Parts: sequence; structure tokens; C-alpha cells
Amino acid sequence: MRFWSFWFNSFVLSSQYNPPRFVELLMLLLAIAMLGIASIVPDRPYLILGLSLVVGASISILVREAIAPSPQTRITQLTASLLLIISLYGFADLMYTL
Repeated sequence: MRFWSFWFNSFVLSSQYNPPRFVELLMLLLAIAMLGIASIVPDRPYLILGLSLVVGASISILVREAIAPSPQTRITQLTASLLLIISLYGFADLMYTL
């Protein structure tokens, strides 16, 4: 029980300390779950939802870093740009196969 209490308190504190980063983390975790489900069950709605969550999270990260840079700005921007490019390529490939 103590283990779950620790994790719950960590989530509450992180959401209060930096809400935009917490929302981006939730979006990326949901995207990972949706893309994992899409790899097991070949349905397009899971793939589309996962890719759109990645696009939204990466754009949010890029905007947040442009407004208030963090100490690791270059790495964060590079990772978010890479995620954006990969997800846009996924959308383009999905549109091509339709």
C-alpha cells in the first residue's frame, strides 16, 4: 500500500509543480498505449489517435520550450522535433494506404 501511496503523491506533486509538462507526459503515455494497441489490433482508430496525441504533445513541448526554455532546451527540442517528423510521416503513410 505504501508503494502506491508514494506514486500517487509523486503524480500529485508533479502535476502541481509543472502542469504543462504533466499534461504532455500524460499525452505521451496515452500515445504509447494507443500505438501499442494498434500494433496488436490492426485497427486504424488506435493508430490515428496515437499519432494525433504524439503530434499534440510534441507541438506543446516545442511551444513551451520557445516560451520558457529549460536547462536542456536543445535536447528537448530535438526530441520533440523528431517525434513530430515521425508522427507526420506516419500520417502521410496512413493517407497513402487509404
